[in-house]
Amino acid sequence: MLERLFARVDQRDFTIGIIGLGYVGLPLALTAVSKGFRVLGFDVEQSRVDQIMAGGTVIKHIPGEKFAAPIADGSFEATADLGRLGEPDAILIAVPTPLDKHQEPDLTYVENSTRSIAAALRAGQLVVLESTTWPGTTREVMQPILEAGGLKAGSDFFLAFSPEREDPGNPDFTNSIIPKVVGADDPASLQLATKVYDNLVSRTVPVTSAATAEAVKLTENIFRSVNIALVNELKMIFDKMGINVWEVIDAAKSKPFGYMAFYPGPGLGGHCIPIDPFYLTWKAREFESPTRFIELAGQINTSMPRYVIDRLAEALDRQTGRGLNGARILLIGMAYKKNVDDMRESPALKLTELLEHRGSRVDYHDPHIPEVPMTRDHPEFAGRKSVDITAATVAAYDVVLVATDHADVDWDLIVDHAKLVVDTRNVCRAADNVARA
Repeated sequence: MLERLFARVDQRDFTIGIIGLGYVGLPLALTAVSKGFRVLGFDVEQSRVDQIMAGGTVIKHIPGEKFAAPIADGSFEATADLGRLGEPDAILIAVPTPLDKHQEPDLTYVENSTRSIAAALRAGQLVVLESTTWPGTTREVMQPILEAGGLKAGSDFFLAFSPEREDPGNPDFTNSIIPKVVGADDPASLQLATKVYDNLVSRTVPVTSAATAEAVKLTENIFRSVNIALVNELKMIFDKMGINVWEVIDAAKSKPFGYMAFYPGPGLGGHCIPIDPFYLTWKAREFESPTRFIELAGQINTSMPRYVIDRLAEALDRQTGRGLNGARILLIGMAYKKNVDDMRESPALKLTELLEHRGSRVDYHDPHIPEVPMTRDHPEFAGRKSVDITAATVAAYDVVLVATDHADVDWDLIVDHAKLVVDTRNVCRAADNVARA
């Protein structure tokens, strides 16, 4: 069976299905189509499917016209009909893995997707989970669901884990050039999954088990979380000493070995770093293993929005002699990172909540997010609209708070006309009215 599947992959007589057409699944679909595969994309939101098939843009940095030719020639189709999951030869799962209200893993999307696959599973299919999760998910959660119908992993169908490494908005690292880690719990599944990804990306990195591959992804993001926490702590220390942490980092990174630059900010955002470490801390409890570094990093990073608000209040008091109650504040950037339209776990939401709790009136400007969508933790902000930036607009606010350093914001205009700027991203030039936070 494997030899026949290998030949079909090489001949591109092999359909790839992708569940979840979001920030991970949609770029993955483009990559697969560009490599000559037919792609069937699945998403539970019919409106999203309709928008994609009509040529609409659902993610700003992936223009809808990129799918025009693949849709026209039949090499790409999006559907909300999960009953068609028997059609693809490989099914790649790219769905959210959030935390629940108790900060514990929520695998609802993974489990629902797996059950849908199980209902249509046929011999010879490859199933790969790409969503970040705790080590053991593929074997302990997915495999029993998929095998309940009688087919067995490694002989009748194939099961693997390959963590996504998508960096939204980064043009330097696209799916096709980022090496792909692949892990499975039987040789046949590992061989087939590696074969498929060998034809999608520049290099595959096979590992000995699905759990190892799951641990790789967590390690990558925990590394970032811990180092961001370290530099955030250094920022708070150096601020008290009157030292500019950004200048320190710029000088430190001149060392060509033994140092890697990380940068402070107003808090963590996105679908990875604020969430993934908790997947390991949760699983580690099963083994009675402490995760002190990870938990301390989480405490520091989650405290940053409050630190920023305290710094803002101090700067406002020094500059104008007034407090936060009744202050008019313009927040720049609702997205969690520069130059994207992604608001998942954005610290801007927490900053807005804290400011309004203290009586401030907050507006925002974000060229990538014209209107705040519904979010899980802050539904009260849904529908708010970005204000336009002009000299008069900026001058009307008591303070401008920089939360996200988008490239297409006129930072000079802001510095020239704002009464006070509180900059958490070191994007504004030095001026008497600019405070770092």
